[in-house]
Amino acid sequence: MSPVAGGKGKDSGMARVLGSGTSGIAELLVFHPVDTISKRLMSNKGKVSGNLSTVVFREHATAPVGKRMLSLFPGLGYAAGYKVAQRIYKFGGQPWFNDLISSRYKTSFTNIFGERKGKTMIQATAGSLTGIGEVVLLPLDALKIKRQVNPEAFRGRGVVRIFMEEGTTLYRGWGWTMARNAPGSFALFGASAATKDLLGVTSYAQATWTQNFLASVAGAVASITVAAPLDVIKTRIQNANFETRVHGLTVLKELVKNEGVGGLFKGLTPKILVVGPKLVFSYTLAQSLIPWFSNYV
Repeated sequence: MSPVAGGKGKDSGMARVLGSGTSGIAELLVFHPVDTISKRLMSNKGKVSGNLSTVVFREHATAPVGKRMLSLFPGLGYAAGYKVAQRIYKFGGQPWFNDLISSRYKTSFTNIFGERKGKTMIQATAGSLTGIGEVVLLPLDALKIKRQVNPEAFRGRGVVRIFMEEGTTLYRGWGWTMARNAPGSFALFGASAATKDLLGVTSYAQATWTQNFLASVAGAVASITVAAPLDVIKTRIQNANFETRVHGLTVLKELVKNEGVGGLFKGLTPKILVVGPKLVFSYTLAQSLIPWFSNYV
């Protein structure tokens, strides 16, 4: 999403939480199927040509259209927990880091990059720190991915039992997740801020819908492309069975050996195709709901 203006304003913290959380739920219901397709394509180790329906719909490939569509909503509960928490964290975390960096290191950034580029770099750096901290949400992300691509790993267990039995196993791939999030979030907020500067936006809070749209698309495309290889590795680590220890370097070597370098970018096309409407939808909805909730909380 585009950078959210930090600092104090008329919108309360609770309004931001409610607005961004509701935005996350709405975004989830609309785009969860696309995310499932992307994850299944990234997890597929064979050729997709002539086998696309089986890869996407799995055992429901020959089922009626309605049942096939419903099969794209596995792990919706875990996805909801992850998406809502992620959106709330991104809305509140990046502006907080931006304010923190600006209050302590703005002069240094300005001296190195100049006034305009310094502001963009602060936004990007704040985004990178936010992305690194997002690792705390990894268990929910891992459960969501397993439910989407490897439901057999659950073996009928509920979420509480899984947390009790698996413990730190749910943080498997945390290093690769941080390595993916740092440059990805840097590119997201940095490219978004840079685009707004190119469009002549002096205050992010006063950007028009069109400016937010263009900035969001630029930032998201840059972010997803930069993070794509590490995202594929992270996904394959996370979708393995709980008792299976999978090392990232092993995944990387086997992937390049069996699928070529192009395998590192599996699932990139459907992600990029949904970036524009997804970010416009979630960002616009959040920015509409936050002021509305401010009237009540």
